Amino acid sequence: MPSYVITGVSRGLGWEFLKRLSSDSGNTVIGIVRDKAPTTKRVEEELDGRANITILEADVTRYESLKRAAAEAAAINGGSLDYLIANAGLNMSWDGLDPIGDLSAAEPEKMTDYFGAMMNTNVLANINLYASFMPLVLEGKDKKVVHLTSALGDVDFARDYNLTLGSVYAASKAAMNMVTAKFAAQYRGDGVLFLGVCPGVVDTGQFNLSPEEMAKFAPMLQKWQSYAPDFKGPVSPDVAVTDVLVVVEKCSVDKGDSGAILSHFGNKQWL
Repeated sequence: MPSYVITGVSRGLGWEFLKRLSSDSGNTVIGIVRDKAPTTKRVEEELDGRANITILEADVTRYESLKRAAAEAAAINGGSLDYLIANAGLNMSWDGLDPIGDLSAAEPEKMTDYFGAMMNTNVLANINLYASFMPLVLEGKDKKVVHLTSALGDVDFARDYNLTLGSVYAASKAAMNMVTAKFAAQYRGDGVLFLGVCPGVVDTGQFNLSPEEMAKFAPMLQKWQSYAPDFKGPVSPDVAVTDVLVVVEKCSVDKGDSGAILSHFGNKQWL
């Protein structure tokens, strides 16, 4: 049965991936978190301590920490890995409600720090994650590597609909999309599928906005509805995970999918 490594499983989509994939007792599921104890406790309490789950502790922004996690995963899986899911990352926060020019002009030093943290966590950490686990993936059967991307990282979408918010976060996702293409180019001949899949708009608590914040966010919602008139709003994490896994299972190197950046519909329709 397949083996999985998922980063950022302490909450949100990562937890849902862990919960869903471990529901099949034949799967071997390894979750990576920065602080192991709370997640291990949660597995014991909410998932009856499922025997096919192992929680490893690693800081994804530290290369040596990832190398240790890869060695530990290799010992568990006999040196191979079927699926690597890069879920851990920073969501938009400081850049969520104001345009990039305003933010940089008002607080250039904060922009420097925020940009560095976003790129380090959402891009460089995944480059090092992939490099650390690639020896295992190459020995796997399914050989699928997936990162959770965002519609906001699509340049055409931002340009065509004047999407001004979440700019630094969007830039990190666009950069990671290119990283996916570069890894795909390197490993396509080895049969490794690299994908970026957007889970759609998912409610993980980030939409609990004050009236002032909602006033800034409202134009973004209007643009989303202009793009997709049938858009009903955020979905729950369990729905999003189902959609992502369907896309991942349908895609293959043989079909020419490696390096693709896809929506939860399996195409470029983001909402």
